Amino acid sequence: MGKVLVTGADGFLGSNLTRELLKRGYSVRAFIQPGSKSVTLEGLDIEKVNGDLLSLTELKQALAGCSYLIHAAASTSIWPSRSTAVQKVNIEGTRNVISAALECRIEKMIYVGTANSFNPGTLDKPGDENSPYQGKCYNMDYIESKYFAQRDVLAAVAEKRLPAVIVNPTFMLGPFDSKPGTGEMILTVAAGKMPGYTRGGRNFIYVKDAAVGVVNALERGEIGQNYILGNRNMPYKEAFKLIADTLKVKKPALYFPPFISLAYSVLSTLISQVSGKPPKVSISMAKNSNDGCYFSAAKAVKYLDLPQTGIDIAIRESFDWLLTNGYVKS
Repeated sequence: MGKVLVTGADGFLGSNLTRELLKRGYSVRAFIQPGSKSVTLEGLDIEKVNGDLLSLTELKQALAGCSYLIHAAASTSIWPSRSTAVQKVNIEGTRNVISAALECRIEKMIYVGTANSFNPGTLDKPGDENSPYQGKCYNMDYIESKYFAQRDVLAAVAEKRLPAVIVNPTFMLGPFDSKPGTGEMILTVAAGKMPGYTRGGRNFIYVKDAAVGVVNALERGEIGQNYILGNRNMPYKEAFKLIADTLKVKKPALYFPPFISLAYSVLSTLISQVSGKPPKVSISMAKNSNDGCYFSAAKAVKYLDLPQTGIDIAIRESFDWLLTNGYVKS
C-alpha cells in the first residue's frame, strides 16, 4: 500500500488515523515533536522519527522513501487568543510541509484543516465547503492560522501542482484524547462541574469516523477539494444532555444567556492576568460558545463514504479511555 508520513501522529486524530492506516496495510512513519512521550502510539508497528515542523531539512529527511504525506500536526492552543507560536507552527510549519512535499515529489498529500475555515450555518441550513470564511470575528489565532494554512495549500495546488486534498474535521470525540482536549467537556459533565449551557452549539463527529474519512481522502479524494468531516449538529443543551444520558449522570440544567457568559469571560480574563493562569473561559471562547457552529458533511458522506457513527458511542469510548488511563478522578 505504500509508506505514509504522518505529522502529529501521536495527537488525538493522529493516533486514531495511524491505527486506521495500519488496518488497511499501509506502512506508517510517525513524525513526532522532539520530547513527546507519544503514549498513544505504544505497541504499534510503526517507525518513529523526531522532527520539527519549522525545519524543512528534517521534514525532507523524514519524507525520504514515503509515497504519501498526511499533515495532521497543529498547535490547537486557544490561550492566549493571539499567539506568535501558534502562527509559526500552523502557518510556517505548513509552508515547510508544502515545500518538502513538492521537493520530494510526494504522490498525494492530505492536509488536515478545520471546519472553522468555513462559515457555519444554522441548524436548518448548516454551512458547507462553499461557505466563505468568517472566523476573524473570534480574534483567535488558532482559527485564523488554520485558515491561512489552508489557503496556502490551495494556492500550492493551483500554482505548483501540489497533489493535495484538504479535510476539515468538526468537533471530534473518542479514544486516545491524551491531553485531554475535547474529552474535557465529557469529564466536566461527568463530574457534575458543568453548571449550564450557552445558546450555541457544534457539529460533532466520532474521531474514528474522521480517521476513516482522512484515509478515504488519501485513496479517493479529488485533488484541490475540501471535505468537511462531520456528523451531528447539536446545541450545547442537547449535547450535554446526550453526554449525561450516556454516562447516566445529572445533566446541566441552567441556561446562561450571552451577557452572562461574556461578563464571566471578562472577569475570568482579568483574573488570569493577575494569576498568570489561563482563564477558565476567555472572551474569544465565550463569543464562540454563543454561536451555532453547524456544518454539513454531505459532500464527504457522498464522495468519501464518511461513516456516521452515533455520537453516544463516541462519548462512551472517550469516557472509557479517559477512565482506563487515569483521567477520571472519581
